[in-house]
Amino acid sequence: MHYSRSAVRNICKIADMRAATSKIRFRYLPAYTVWQHALIIALLVLATPGLMLQAGPVQSQTANTLQLGDAVAIAIEGNPGLAEMQARAEAMAAIPSQAGALPDPMLTLGAINFPTDTFNRDQEAMTQLQIGIEQSLPFPGKRGLKERAAEIDADAAASNVDEARLRLIQNVKQTWWQIYYIDRALEIVSRNQDLLRQFVQIAQTKYKVGEGLQQDVLLAQVELSKLFDSEIKLQGLRQQQVPRLNALLDRPTSMPVQLPAQIDEDLVGMLPELQLFTRAETVRPLLEQKRLEVEAARTRRDFAKRDIYPDFKLGAAYGFRDGDNPDGSSRADFATIRLGISLPLYAGRKQDKAVDQRTSELLQKQNALQDEWGKVQADISAALTDYHRASKQVDLFKTGIIPQARQSVASMLSGYQVNKVDFLNLVRAQITLYNFETQYWNALTEANQALARLAAAVGEELINE
Repeated sequence: MHYSRSAVRNICKIADMRAATSKIRFRYLPAYTVWQHALIIALLVLATPGLMLQAGPVQSQTANTLQLGDAVAIAIEGNPGLAEMQARAEAMAAIPSQAGALPDPMLTLGAINFPTDTFNRDQEAMTQLQIGIEQSLPFPGKRGLKERAAEIDADAAASNVDEARLRLIQNVKQTWWQIYYIDRALEIVSRNQDLLRQFVQIAQTKYKVGEGLQQDVLLAQVELSKLFDSEIKLQGLRQQQVPRLNALLDRPTSMPVQLPAQIDEDLVGMLPELQLFTRAETVRPLLEQKRLEVEAARTRRDFAKRDIYPDFKLGAAYGFRDGDNPDGSSRADFATIRLGISLPLYAGRKQDKAVDQRTSELLQKQNALQDEWGKVQADISAALTDYHRASKQVDLFKTGIIPQARQSVASMLSGYQVNKVDFLNLVRAQITLYNFETQYWNALTEANQALARLAAAVGEELINE
């Protein structure tokens, strides 16, 4: 990091004012040049509260900045997985009317009682050409039960779409926040790299004039190398998360993602756990889907019980005859009506077994509902616990640990100037501050990710007090 002459003068003025306020006294070191002295003052200024957050590179807010709300809206509108489930639900919505409709009638054509010696229509009185129609008629109530089961399946599919939408929103939020944390961590790493470079320069200067140790220079270089390693790892993590977010948004995986540099860091209070349970039981699409599956299984069991009753087949036909009767009159045409009834002769091996099958399926769906409700409660409890824990950490880092760590760095830096603090403790203090700032953003990210999981577990966004 390089400073112009005017920048150095301004930094010196700020440092002098801060020193006067905090009762810190600086002693001019004759062995240093003016530029070296200004460099030390610049470090002290950068290490003091109020300037640390502005010392690193800051992303500019542009039209291409991807806000969290925009990412969620894009995903809901264009995610192919969600669109696939929506299309499936729409397809299933067209099934109930089909399930409840009568079977298609059958048109029949026949040539009846033709003599095989001549195939003459006039030869025999019973010879006729016949046209008819047949209609199958299920036992009353069967069609209604089949249609009702299909309607419930369609409603369950719609609830499944709502559940998929919740999961999609959760994944988008969690991935977005992970990238945001990585960006803040990279920002902190960059800022600390600049500081450690200047620590190296200070250590080298003091070593050259005989007031420092070579091991101080090596120590600073080692810590700087560690920061380079951290930067490489963080960049690798970002390169993993960006394609994942782009896939959720149905965008090219190589498309750059730029997140805002500043956000609202305030965290909201949550409703009590029991109230969240009550809300989830009412609005969570997954639970509604499981309840509908139970109802559909019960309807199919009722159909299986009714299926033991016979079905009917009603038919009518008209036969055309040629030729004359013995008295010379024309032969009359024939009209035929038929009624068929199915006989459940194998009910013990067929219909009764179907009832047993549907009863077991109903029990399975009831157990699945109970099991899913227990998982939902566990998810809510876990997410709420994580949120409260991370929220407390955010408050502790923001109001206590980080301000104290910054004061410690400023104090050690001023002490190092006058050889009252060794270089190792100064570097350790700066690295500790770096770790605390990184942990703050990690805690804030974990709190918001837990909030995303909590909203998905409950089934709605409005879960705060």
